[in-house]
Amino acid sequence: MAAIPKLGWYGDDFTGATDTLAALAKAGQRALLFLDVPDVARLGEAQRDAGGPLDAVGIAGAARSMAPEAMRAELEPVGRFFAALGVAVMHYKCCSTFDSAPDVGSIGEAVRTLAPHFPNRFRPVVGGQPNIGRYCLFSTLFAAAGTGGAVHRVDRHPTMSVHPVTPMAEADLRRHLAAQGLEGMAALHLPDYGLSGDALARLMDRLMAERPPAMLLDVSRSEDLAIVGRLIWERAVEAPLLAVGPSSVAQALVAHWNAGSAGRVAEEVPLGATDSPVFLMAGSLSPVTRRQVEAAGSYTRIQADAAALCGDPGYAERLLGEVAASLTAGRHTLVWTAPAEAGTADTAQAGRVAAATADFVAAVLRRVALRRVGIAGGDTSSLAVRALGCWGLSYRCTLAPGVTVSRTHADDPAVNGLELMLKGGQMGGEDLFERLLSPSPPRGEGRGEGDALRGYPENPRRASPPPQPPPPGGGGGPPGVVGLLPPPATPPLSRVSAWREPGR
Repeated sequence: MAAIPKLGWYGDDFTGATDTLAALAKAGQRALLFLDVPDVARLGEAQRDAGGPLDAVGIAGAARSMAPEAMRAELEPVGRFFAALGVAVMHYKCCSTFDSAPDVGSIGEAVRTLAPHFPNRFRPVVGGQPNIGRYCLFSTLFAAAGTGGAVHRVDRHPTMSVHPVTPMAEADLRRHLAAQGLEGMAALHLPDYGLSGDALARLMDRLMAERPPAMLLDVSRSEDLAIVGRLIWERAVEAPLLAVGPSSVAQALVAHWNAGSAGRVAEEVPLGATDSPVFLMAGSLSPVTRRQVEAAGSYTRIQADAAALCGDPGYAERLLGEVAASLTAGRHTLVWTAPAEAGTADTAQAGRVAAATADFVAAVLRRVALRRVGIAGGDTSSLAVRALGCWGLSYRCTLAPGVTVSRTHADDPAVNGLELMLKGGQMGGEDLFERLLSPSPPRGEGRGEGDALRGYPENPRRASPPPQPPPPGGGGGPPGVVGLLPPPATPPLSRVSAWREPGR
């Protein structure tokens, strides 16, 4: 029988999807992240690029910012695809802070749409991801405020409690998800993990007898991961299942698969110092990203007027010329949008700003040939990668916990092979943007040459750009993918029989 990927995952935004890609690749799993449901030809191309059959297949989406009706349209074909592919676990990758609401990015809606494609009634929801400062204890979620920052209950977190679109008002994830239609969730808590294997199995059987819509699993320590991974995998080999949570779902599975052995550890080549200009777009509104912008002294920094970028084509063209001139002159260039005033942000406006910012990133890439690009902001990243015309992303390296540098896969040679950093608003230390330039960034040094932001960020630069020249220059696949999918004439793959060797 053809090899079947063990795991499929859908990321509800691109930054989170690439974090899961990193978790799998660093553990030696062959994985590739697609931007849409792939066809057989794309799967074959991905397999060739990966050097062998894929262990995991991902799809990066934007469900986090969608209304329920749009989520259903987005996720229904995803569920059909992964069910037909035969994965044992389909992971709906949500944000590690679980910020969501009944009307925006509803995790409950995702479960209702995807669950019918996977027959297993056990639907684990994994709370917590310790490597990025997320801890779930007795179903209550805690999150660090930035890398190494103070840990807060998520409903008292200085950023997540006042998120402009999906503020977290409830830290008990059972109550939070009940408001999205998952009433009556079961839960396993940290003390339960100390039970013997048989006792824990009996406890789970008793909980499942109540037919809960899902079961929340605490993760508050890294050592919880292998236990959680075992609990998920033991049931996945019986029947394919849907799992929900941050990248700790993938971390838990690989911890179980590699338990008692060295596993397959990937050889990671660190990101080297760049010898060409880097473009970075900061569309996130978070205080963490703002501090990273303030610390990015090696860049020429240009503040963008978000409202004008959305509604004034002339402004967008002038800004594009300014950025292109800076990059063409060899200067690393960072464009950032100021956060909305408290109480003024809304979902529709946030979506318009993210879309305009994404289009701007694509326009920069069409104007200037670049090899390394960074994007901060989950929604901006999701839309920008699509605007670039990429069809997939593979793992390049990890820049910081939760921050992945990917390699782009695209039919356009100008976009194919880019080193692309995608960063969520809460991820990374203050020197993150400097680290995108060099593995050993200077600390506390002056601004880079050409940075005219005296008194930054209060007095952003506004220079008139020189005229810019126009940019230069004004598939089929195999009928079947050996080792990944059967030829089209073959019956659908079995979804269970390939899953008897968890150590593969």
